[in-house]
Amino acid sequence: MARMKFMNIEIDNLTMDKALNAIDDLIKKNKNAYVVTPNVDHIVQLEAGGELCEVYKSADLILTDGKPLLWIAKWYGTPIKEKISGSDLFPRLCEMAANKGYTMFFLGAAEGVAAKAAENLMKRYPRLNVVGTYSPPYGFEKNKMEMKKIITMIKEKRPHILIVGLGCPKQEKFILHNRKMLGVPISLGLGASLDFEAGNIKRCPKWMAEHGLEWLFRITQDPKRLAKRYLVDDVKIIGLAIKYKKVK
Repeated sequence: MARMKFMNIEIDNLTMDKALNAIDDLIKKNKNAYVVTPNVDHIVQLEAGGELCEVYKSADLILTDGKPLLWIAKWYGTPIKEKISGSDLFPRLCEMAANKGYTMFFLGAAEGVAAKAAENLMKRYPRLNVVGTYSPPYGFEKNKMEMKKIITMIKEKRPHILIVGLGCPKQEKFILHNRKMLGVPISLGLGASLDFEAGNIKRCPKWMAEHGLEWLFRITQDPKRLAKRYLVDDVKIIGLAIKYKKVK
């Protein structure tokens, strides 16, 4: 699959349907693959260097999340076919898993959220088999016993698909460092998707998402945590868009 250079990363320029086919192929190959869904925040973080760059270098599938990135690609004259946000991909993935008999494990979010998301999704897709859920305590990644417990739990359940909802870059780093030990055919870091499916956080109305206004809606839901990210950090995307336009 040929990748397309875009700003400070390369992407797999696919439609949602083609992305699901690619995920299906990776599950069949069973080689501890993982998927990342870059958005504006990721691009800004990647520019600073660090471990997230390693995550992207090793990713098996890189799918673009966010209307602003599609606008930038169009401005560059190299359009991206479709916005594939984690929150849109997640239910489609559950539907595919239900139809093909793939098992899933949900890791992340606050206590009880992953279990509620599994309950809601299994009602929606009756043949879906979520074999385990776990919401780890804060700071778990620094606790050897907790890490051992999580790895043992996932290995015992042997899911085909692991969904990790710990926020970027924690979820991506967890997958990068532990995927070989976990032995899961495919892992995806999908941020707040578990919260959305649990009904814990309201999803952005479709018309706002289509017009690139999801950031505005998300700020109203959690201003304390997200205002700085969207109004200060992510504004840097404008300078980066100009920088990489010149590079082209």
